[in-house]
Amino acid sequence: MFFKSKASAGGVEAIVVGLGNPGRQYEGTRHNIGWRALDAAAEAWGGKIVKSKHKALTDTVTVNGKKVLLMKPQTFMNASGEAVGDAAKFYKVAPQNVIVLSDDIALAPGVLRIRKTGSAGGHNGLKSIIAHLGSQDFLRLRIGVGEKPHPEYDLADWVLGKFSPADNKAIDERMADIVAALELMLAGEPDKAISKYNGAKK
Repeated sequence: MFFKSKASAGGVEAIVVGLGNPGRQYEGTRHNIGWRALDAAAEAWGGKIVKSKHKALTDTVTVNGKKVLLMKPQTFMNASGEAVGDAAKFYKVAPQNVIVLSDDIALAPGVLRIRKTGSAGGHNGLKSIIAHLGSQDFLRLRIGVGEKPHPEYDLADWVLGKFSPADNKAIDERMADIVAALELMLAGEPDKAISKYNGAKK
């Protein structure tokens, strides 16, 4: 059951995680779109993700009466689960009450894919979170960043590269939808978020 449990330790009822890599050299890269989206949500909810806790930068906000921990893991992408697992254990938050924002190279820039469970799909950050939570049953909102321009292009170079102006515009145009989708998920209505926001901008 998504987001129907009572408040846990510290009153935190849910965790929303944006995936990315720390360091100025990674700012604005495709792999850091999870941080960018989480910052947009934090701004909408009156938060600022600057407190250092649970191997992450964090803030606690209230969304529609629900206390939510926002997290930007500082462990680097491939070890994101260390931070998420630590926070989930500390606050006794079930995997079903965790939402993860991440990039997806299989989707065009700005296309969204919300899922309630599933494999990592080749994403090392999601793979680490699954390992540390011991479950695949957490919500994820994947944000399209576009495919490699050709098969031989190095994947690391692509995800650690920056968006073109056109792709940046496509991403920016979905930020309000991402925030609205997160609010529906936090309200326990992931199916409504899926039907309303999955795919390209309507």
